[in-house]
Amino acid sequence: MMTDIVNIPNVIIYTDGACQGNPGPGGWGVVLIFGENIKKLSGYAPDSTNNKMELTAAIEGLKSLKKPCQVQLFTDSQYVKKGMSEWIEGWILKNWVNASKDPIKNKELWQELYALSKIHTVTWNWVKAHNGDKYNEEADRLATTSILMKRSLLPHE
Repeated sequence: MMTDIVNIPNVIIYTDGACQGNPGPGGWGVVLIFGENIKKLSGYAPDSTNNKMELTAAIEGLKSLKKPCQVQLFTDSQYVKKGMSEWIEGWILKNWVNASKDPIKNKELWQELYALSKIHTVTWNWVKAHNGDKYNEEADRLATTSILMKRSLLPHE
């Protein structure tokens, strides 16, 4: 029996990570779009890096999906986009070391993101940051606001 591809939901996910200092307090933001529905997610890490927050945003976006989906994931991080579309298969084959034989940074996050990406059909897309893309700007606002609110630099809503 063939799988009914027509019934697989199509979801668009925009992700962004932010850090005040690198390392420093970090935040991540996600905007999920399913038809006319939009869902926003965000979170905070007290001690992180920008790359960790970029990876975390993609992980949290995919984790929020309740069943396998066709996903167009947009990130302004070349690290995430190239990591998932160009580098990860080689890292796995080389037992998580890079071309210089150094261990891959953020290995556990990459492994989690890779596992989640196998549940879905994900197309990895890069979008230029701070360039007027409505949903990328919103993901950035969510990530930055998470840091500011947690650090009590903004009044809580």
